[in-house]
Amino acid sequence: MLIEKRTRKYLPENFDISKWETLEPIYNELIDREFHNLDSFKIWLVDWDELESAMEEEYAWSYINMTIDTSNEEHSSRYKHLVTEISPKLSPLSNLLNKKLNSSNFKSDLKGKAHEIWLKGVKSSIDLFREENISLNAEIQTLTQKYGSITGGMSINLNEETLTMPQAGKLLQSENREIRKEVYDAINEIRLGSKKEINSIFDVLLEKRNQVAENAGFKNYRDYKFVSLGRFDFTKEDCFNFHDSIASEVTPLVNKIYSEKKKNLGLQSLKPWDTNATLPGKSELKPFSNAEDLVIKSIKSFGLIDEYFGKALADMNELGHLDLASKPGKSPGGYNYPLYESGAPFIFMNSVGTPRDLVTMMHEGGHAVHSFLSHDLELSAFKSCPSEVAELASMSMELMSMKHWDEFYNPEDLKRAKKEHLEDSIMALPWIAMVDKFQHWIYENPNQTVKEREDAWLGINVQLGNSVVDWSDSSQAQANSWQKQLHIFELPFYYIEYGMAQLGAIAVWKNFKENPEKTISQYKEALGLGYSLSVPEIYEKAGIKFDFSKKYIKELMDFMVKELSEI
Repeated sequence: MLIEKRTRKYLPENFDISKWETLEPIYNELIDREFHNLDSFKIWLVDWDELESAMEEEYAWSYINMTIDTSNEEHSSRYKHLVTEISPKLSPLSNLLNKKLNSSNFKSDLKGKAHEIWLKGVKSSIDLFREENISLNAEIQTLTQKYGSITGGMSINLNEETLTMPQAGKLLQSENREIRKEVYDAINEIRLGSKKEINSIFDVLLEKRNQVAENAGFKNYRDYKFVSLGRFDFTKEDCFNFHDSIASEVTPLVNKIYSEKKKNLGLQSLKPWDTNATLPGKSELKPFSNAEDLVIKSIKSFGLIDEYFGKALADMNELGHLDLASKPGKSPGGYNYPLYESGAPFIFMNSVGTPRDLVTMMHEGGHAVHSFLSHDLELSAFKSCPSEVAELASMSMELMSMKHWDEFYNPEDLKRAKKEHLEDSIMALPWIAMVDKFQHWIYENPNQTVKEREDAWLGINVQLGNSVVDWSDSSQAQANSWQKQLHIFELPFYYIEYGMAQLGAIAVWKNFKENPEKTISQYKEALGLGYSLSVPEIYEKAGIKFDFSKKYIKELMDFMVKELSEI
């Protein structure tokens, strides 16, 4: 094993974190403990870190188990207990610990950029803390769980067979246009059937989030969230520049990609159910047969990039830290969940055998490698990277792994798969910009109606979306399409990082094409830093720039166009 579970030195090994009567005395001991020299101060930090790591792991497994089976009442109840009973009681105690650290004279003896960044985050947490927000945040988490249960329980009936949304989505690749339309209509019938309930959930989320921001002294939730997310290296103005650069340099390329698709399909009008269609005479790409096959091929391809990468995935598989197959009652999406105490993270996804599933595995595998590489850092706080860095790890792995996708495809299919992934990497950028711009509008206009929200979304579609797909027969589906983006509900403002990291990943891949060994070395060094340097400095260690200018994005898009032309 590359990583062994962290041995507890402060907490008993069998300590039950879910019970408040056992947990509270531990926090109080740390709050009340006195230290008279630097050594005892550092021991206190390590003990606190051990407690936080154990708590994080408890929440992690509760969330993992709940998302694997949203219908399991025991798992849902345990997660809800942590969110509604334990978290609210912990918040004031965590705030007291932060204050104890921030006021200590010994903190000036903590040298280095990693401690500087961490202490800056601690100071922000103290500034944001409000007693009245504890219950509000618990209510917010309960609402997001409700959204997840609704979307996780969605399925369609087709030919007397019940299909999960990922399984249904696979059929949108069919060469048969009638099948695609039937499936598309069935999916949207389900989504539109839940539209009113989900809008109601979001209205309450919006109200409560705005109240959280107001309580903390912020003009709006967006400004509050930027501080909460620890965005020390870019501003809302940088986000606006990103939106403009994508509209200028990327959206025109997306129009060309869709125009080519329409031509190759021989269609007068490209409908939303045509965008993922398999071209005439081409069979659907099937990179793997089942979840077990995906694991075997992923481990091999990762090992061919770098032996360490393959060993990381193999260890996770041996530990049972991979749950990859789509099944009824499973939450949508995919994630890699770090486990700071166990060390080896957990990958969750909904694979049904599509090329998108392969990319998701490469993506989450990149996150997993990041967890392994940063495991030995002194404190868990140093391992918790901002998303601009975390997503750089995953998206770079997507592109670098293409070199060994011959493990999944024959030579002819490999060319198609690479072309489609490069096109998808380009097409993802405007969608990311749209979702981010939409969230800025949402929280700048907190008194919006449902109609105003839909109109704003459609207006942003005009600015950043493609002009080729014909939505005239699916106007309701287009107006409601924002509801499928779970980040808007569960992780507000955590999305533009994917776009920033996508640009960084393209730059990493460009370097990888020129010098693979050097690029892998830089990649591993950058990821091993965790959050011990600023985001631009970590990007620099990876051999790339943290830049959203039109000039830089054009340079990267020119490279992508060149690579596409050579496939």
